[in-house]
Amino acid sequence: MVKLDAGSTLKRLRNRYRLVVMNDDTYEEVVTFKLSRLSVYVMLSTIFVVLVGLTVALIVFTPLKYYIPGASTDYKSAMELRQLKYRVDEAEKQNAYKAQYIEGIKKAMAGNTTVLLDTTKLNVPKAELSND
Repeated sequence: MVKLDAGSTLKRLRNRYRLVVMNDDTYEEVVTFKLSRLSVYVMLSTIFVVLVGLTVALIVFTPLKYYIPGASTDYKSAMELRQLKYRVDEAEKQNAYKAQYIEGIKKAMAGNTTVLLDTTKLNVPKAELSND
């Protein structure tokens, strides 16, 4: 297996190449670029970093961040949402209690008195009489 030493790798990265764009019909040179492998790597890396930076900036500084699931970074709005959920649950419970109460009133008005009475015996202590 051929070993690559750092000197030859660096030389290959710095070797100069010419990229020529030619007109196919007239063989006229349209554009000529003098490049090296290192300059191509640097250029592609720079383009990648710029595109990632623009994408992150687009998401962070525009309302697009609200469309990302699970990315609710605003603590205040998350707390308000939790409180609103709690209030809705409490309102639903109260609504159910009121519906049950109204149903009981309707049954009583219709004469359906199949109400179970509380027959629990209470042991009430007798009041002590004072003889003063």
